[in-house]
Amino acid sequence: MARFGLPALLCILAALSAVLLATEPKSKSCSEVLRLYVSKGFNQNDAPAYEINGDHLKICPQGYTCCSQEMEEKYSLQSKEDFKSVVSEQCNHLQAIFASRYKKFDEFFKELLENAEKSLNDMFVKTYGRLYMQNSELFKDLFVELKRYYVVGNVNLEEMLNDFWARLLERMFRLVNSQYHFSDEYLECVSKYTEQLKPFGDVPRKLKLQVTRAFVAARTFAQGLAVARDVVSKVSMVNPTAQCTQALLKMLYCSHCRGLVTVKPCYNYCSNIMRGCLATQGDLDIEWNNFIDAMLMVAERLEGPFNIESVMDPIDVKISDAIMNMQENSVQVSQKVFQGCGPPKPLPAGRISRSISESSFSARFRPYHPEERPTTAAGTSLDRLVTDVKEKLKQAKKFWSALPSNVCNDERMAAGNGNEDDCWNGKGKSRYLFAVTGNGLANQGNNPEVQVDTSKPDILILRQIMALRVMTSKMKNAYNGNDVDFIDISDDSSGEGSGSGCEYQHCQSEFEYNVTDHAGKSANEKTAVADAGARPRAQPYLLPAFCLLVLLLPREWR
Repeated sequence: MARFGLPALLCILAALSAVLLATEPKSKSCSEVLRLYVSKGFNQNDAPAYEINGDHLKICPQGYTCCSQEMEEKYSLQSKEDFKSVVSEQCNHLQAIFASRYKKFDEFFKELLENAEKSLNDMFVKTYGRLYMQNSELFKDLFVELKRYYVVGNVNLEEMLNDFWARLLERMFRLVNSQYHFSDEYLECVSKYTEQLKPFGDVPRKLKLQVTRAFVAARTFAQGLAVARDVVSKVSMVNPTAQCTQALLKMLYCSHCRGLVTVKPCYNYCSNIMRGCLATQGDLDIEWNNFIDAMLMVAERLEGPFNIESVMDPIDVKISDAIMNMQENSVQVSQKVFQGCGPPKPLPAGRISRSISESSFSARFRPYHPEERPTTAAGTSLDRLVTDVKEKLKQAKKFWSALPSNVCNDERMAAGNGNEDDCWNGKGKSRYLFAVTGNGLANQGNNPEVQVDTSKPDILILRQIMALRVMTSKMKNAYNGNDVDFIDISDDSSGEGSGSGCEYQHCQSEFEYNVTDHAGKSANEKTAVADAGARPRAQPYLLPAFCLLVLLLPREWR
């Protein structure tokens, strides 16, 4: 028996050596897992140096593993943050585009108005001198109201322009008939003849049409950019569900537990998880695309007949032409007014001569030379701004339906689309066999990776859909040249606005507020909801949800 002692001992040593050799690759793999785990700021004491039994794992595949229970829990939190970070990067880029374009448009429109007012003032001072200075508040009020309409709203452009021409007629009528005394009642009678006599020719009618269309289009377009910015901002703040977080953990870090630290998730595997986690965002796509199309329609108007730059740039010339027309036809106009309103009272002889000398209309407006006038504001022109934003709008179309794919195109999230065999499929390094599901909540019933409750649409997403739908309706109105009822929330947000006595430059622009927080109903919104209800939709659950939303939310849309 003693003779077999040595061979038996050698066999035991050989077996132990084989075991040690077999476990050595495993220890290397776990050491790499440990290194990456610590590099993320986690405690190295959480990670085993060698593979351990994985019965404690709740989400990742059990069996021999390089992950402790603490590692799985921390990886779960990390996968959630990784997902939110990548989605935010995608959305933040789009939000920054809309924010920067809105700011540029807003600066341009405001500076354009400032330039137009300054140009009119400079030219009229040179042309009419003291007569203009004595009546300058009339023209100042015109620009104040135009600025107020753009910034705050609550201005009926047609009524405001009618009032301007009526007041101008009263001033002009006094000047061309300076030998008479006119009471306030008489001048009110004079203003009633504005439409009938057309003392300013066809300028008021044309200018009213041009100003109304241009300002409605410009203001609506700027608000549309702000709405897009705010919608993206709201939707970008994703909060994954428990089921989504489990799927993210399994996709991003369970491969580490198997020691496959360099193997990335399969592209289609990632696609299914992203479509499940971003299901509600996918429901934005229809209304978002309709909104983008409406924005592009209004952009075309801004380039063409509703170009606010071509309206405001020569507005001083147009008003002066109207004044000259009134001067040239003053005799005929005065006679007709005298017939309708009665003969006025003459001034005493001494006052007549003084009044005539003070109101002499000897100056004529100098010829208009386009090269002398500023053609840009805010360092650019409307054509350049619109061309740029149209390109960005086209790129933003279908953003929400493409978001899952764009997330998976990030190299941090998945392997390339062509690498279908050497990728992590949730269980091991192999091809992913399931088909990719469609976008949107209704398509997630058969998602093989993420359990999604398709009966509960997200209230935040529904609010954004409503905001887009309302804004699309306003865009279509603006495209047709119709004025739209804008929301004035200045009383709710800053305590300023119409009736508060604030100057326009000190009032907060309504475009700065987050329109997506409001879900009341105006007449336009009711039309939008009705029109939307007539269209076939792929999400049948949205109709009762919208009805519930409208009933429950405060009626803040006015």
